[in-house]
Amino acid sequence: MRIALLEDEQDQADLVSTWLKAAGHSCHVYALGKDLMREAQRETFDLFLLDWGVPGMSGAEVLVWIRANIADPVPVLFVTARQREEDIVHALSSGADDYMVKPLSKLELLARISALARRTRASPQGEEVLEYGRLTVDCRNRQVKLDGENVAMTQKDYELAVFLLRNVGRLLSRGHILEAVWGQSAEINTRTVDTHVSRIRGKLQLNPEHGWRLSAIYQHGYRLERIAAAAAQ
Repeated sequence: MRIALLEDEQDQADLVSTWLKAAGHSCHVYALGKDLMREAQRETFDLFLLDWGVPGMSGAEVLVWIRANIADPVPVLFVTARQREEDIVHALSSGADDYMVKPLSKLELLARISALARRTRASPQGEEVLEYGRLTVDCRNRQVKLDGENVAMTQKDYELAVFLLRNVGRLLSRGHILEAVWGQSAEINTRTVDTHVSRIRGKLQLNPEHGWRLSAIYQHGYRLERIAAAAAQ
């Protein structure tokens, strides 16, 4: 998962970031709520991990902003020293999906993140065969079929196609796509994403005539959508 962590204590941020990266996640750390909000306007994340007591805007205020400004139902996990019942109720009522009290347990934190991932992802990661109308993804053999015929694809084309298909309907920033497909700290130009998107659009017929819309969103990234036959025409 691509995780945004709001935490102003450097030692705590380093510790949690190390845990997340060791578990295979990507972690972006922000000490100020305004910095996270600014980044979330142009980047996409799979999870927000928020501390309550940070300078400037509190984590609770950032949560309200997330729910008001981010259309996708991205899960939010509160991690804070506050443990009063009214604080927990306030966070959950404001849109948090879960709440943990410091000091943190590494295994519990990772377990709760995994639970949120299972709850929110449309396509279970463990499935061996995924069906998307005319498209079939054989995850074991890393093969995509269109109308039952194998489609010749490079490794990155395959990984990008699967990532987009698993996130149908979501706006995905180019940075998010780069990290998911090319690695957590990919140092390649975002034009690489555009080139691969164009290629799989053609190979998999991800166009309106075939019930798909793969759109470039200006200054953001891409969104893959299923559209009805009437809309396609």
